Amino acid sequence: MTSVWLENDRFEHRTPLPVGERFDHVIVGAGITGLVTAILLARSGARVAVLEARHIGGGTTGSTTAKVSLLQGSRLSTLAEKHGVDTLRHYVDANRIGMDWLLDFCASASVSVDRESAITYATTDSGAETVRSEHRLAREAGLDAQMTTTSELPFATIAAVELADQAQLDPMPLLHALSAELRSLGGVVVEDARVVGVGWAGLRSTVSVRTNRGEITAGTVVLATGTPILDRGGFFGRLTAQRSYVGTFDVGDRAPSGMYLAADSPTVSLRYVRRPGASDEPERRVLMVGGFGHEVARGGSERSHVQELFAWTRGNYPDAVLENRWSAQDYSSIDELPYVGPLLPGESRIQVATGFAKWGMTNGVAAALAISEQLLGTGETWAATLRTWRPSELRALPTAAKTNAQVGLHMTRGWTRVVLSGESEPGEGEGVVFRRGLRPVGRCTVDGQTSTVSPICTHLYGILDWNDAEKSWDCSLHGSRFTATGRVIEGPATEALGQL
Repeated sequence: MTSVWLENDRFEHRTPLPVGERFDHVIVGAGITGLVTAILLARSGARVAVLEARHIGGGTTGSTTAKVSLLQGSRLSTLAEKHGVDTLRHYVDANRIGMDWLLDFCASASVSVDRESAITYATTDSGAETVRSEHRLAREAGLDAQMTTTSELPFATIAAVELADQAQLDPMPLLHALSAELRSLGGVVVEDARVVGVGWAGLRSTVSVRTNRGEITAGTVVLATGTPILDRGGFFGRLTAQRSYVGTFDVGDRAPSGMYLAADSPTVSLRYVRRPGASDEPERRVLMVGGFGHEVARGGSERSHVQELFAWTRGNYPDAVLENRWSAQDYSSIDELPYVGPLLPGESRIQVATGFAKWGMTNGVAAALAISEQLLGTGETWAATLRTWRPSELRALPTAAKTNAQVGLHMTRGWTRVVLSGESEPGEGEGVVFRRGLRPVGRCTVDGQTSTVSPICTHLYGILDWNDAEKSWDCSLHGSRFTATGRVIEGPATEALGQL
């Protein structure tokens, strides 16, 4: 269950946390957003530290399909419907600027990039309507998109829209190149340093950053952690957490050259991945298939979604041989635009970047540019469209109400399930939640090892569900995830589960 990008990746050495030191800027999260933000600030001469809870690329960036594209499935239609064409143009401008910066950096750092077409395709009449809408809106936003036909897919399509000269890459060489430049500028990257709290120090003149390895201080802090780890601002209630599934398959010479994304449901993503051949054999191209997603802990058996991905792949590529399988977690905002800017109105010393809706390779870089420009005293018109506190959220209040009503429903269902459950023993790969007296108990067995933990999320106390695909404890309230033994995988939770 390791991403193809991380399979043979070299994790960097453990850098000591400079406890007690002060930095101009501390960045929380060593994915693409965090590292690009850190470089931009360090290039101005600032002293910068990046703190990563696991390892570089250990979050969403290391699990992405790594498409760098301005044609993003049916996203243009979604944004235009909610915000109109003017806002859509600003969104595309932001992504174009992010894409240009990223590809320029890759060229200067000798990071390999494949330039391929991005294609949104449809296999149904309703999907074809979406494709035509994407084509029209792409043209209105200044993109040279063309209606096309597809011939390299093993199934019939009704309509397709293509945007040429987009890109795909392996994100790990990119992250290591970003990390290397940051260190060359005097920056610090500390892995295995989970931030557990951010507060004020020195009569609010500095920001204190508390980690599992000690404390440092900063002039400003940027939370580039997928979902903000701080509850201030209520972003956990303004986002939905989504899980999706990815596999790579040997399909011989049948892997398509384009980057495909379905306009229909399920949303299937296709691209090729370069893999070394055995011994003196030539390089291979394997097929990457992604999608089949759902809200975290709300889609029934996670394993069933993985099986659906396998069934779709083998139904269309009968000789496909699985090589890697993993999953990813992404976040969408209640009004579909990213959140980039201050955690709280009027307080710029703590910044957040989230809600990229699975398009972090462009949105993440755009967010880094916007935040660095704000902290350094410059700014762009497109950046205002992504700001964290914006009038468009008023129109999204019904969505927010529905989202948080669902949270309440899952909270109630979880605790009711505990009250009604009797004690049981899990089989291999299984996890169960039951009541022992008045205490909820979570028990699982993974690789023959049985663990017993408190199944209460340490964020807002929802009852956790067992993820039967990833062998983890997942929270249906706001997407926090924990290992079988209780360690934090994903926020907004920062504390491990209690051991029983």
